[in-house]
Amino acid sequence: MNARELVLSRIRAALGQAPATAVDVAREYRPAGSAAADLDLLAHRLTDYRATVHRCADDEVAQVVDGILGGGRVVIPPGLPRHWLPDTVATVVDESLTAAQIAAVDGVVTAAAVAVAETGTIVLDAHPDQGRRIITLLPDVHVCVLRTEQIVADVPSALARLAPHRPLTWISGPSATSDIELNRVEGVHGPRNLHVVITTSAEKRERRPGVSGRADPSGEGDSAAEEHRD
Repeated sequence: MNARELVLSRIRAALGQAPATAVDVAREYRPAGSAAADLDLLAHRLTDYRATVHRCADDEVAQVVDGILGGGRVVIPPGLPRHWLPDTVATVVDESLTAAQIAAVDGVVTAAAVAVAETGTIVLDAHPDQGRRIITLLPDVHVCVLRTEQIVADVPSALARLAPHRPLTWISGPSATSDIELNRVEGVHGPRNLHVVITTSAEKRERRPGVSGRADPSGEGDSAAEEHRD
């Protein structure tokens, strides 16, 4: 008997005989779609991560983008709805742009695939309205437009909407890391500034103090952020 056979025999002896009947496994976790999405929670998570949140109607997105990037050059994915863009920005459509060309613009505007209220996470899946991952990593400013129907309560609900074979980018706030002395450094792995524009139809929009334009549920302005871009 060699060493491998000896080890395996000891494992078999320790495990004993396989159970004669199947074991019932308790599955008490929440199934996907069992909870309603909380938009205020998502806004709170994002602002806590130092992202800037705006709430507006779909036909007001261009006005918000103008306030963020007006007068600048913006890279956009080929499938981005053009009515989200104001006349004050010069757009560069990503058609196999080089890294240097992407890094030279002032910002990027994309849509999103889904957002998780519980974790404050936005997921991009490289559809035509989101484009290649690289265009959301090199510009200093990322404006991400998110429709309310794309917001779900938790991660299982988000995974149920995503195709696992697509390239997925999970974003929680602007790029942030820390050095060995725990000093915060922004912009190392992605944009230093993340603006999330949550849109609703004009009929459904509900204006409340503190949530038209930038959302700041805490009432204390921007707070700290972390970022995960995989």
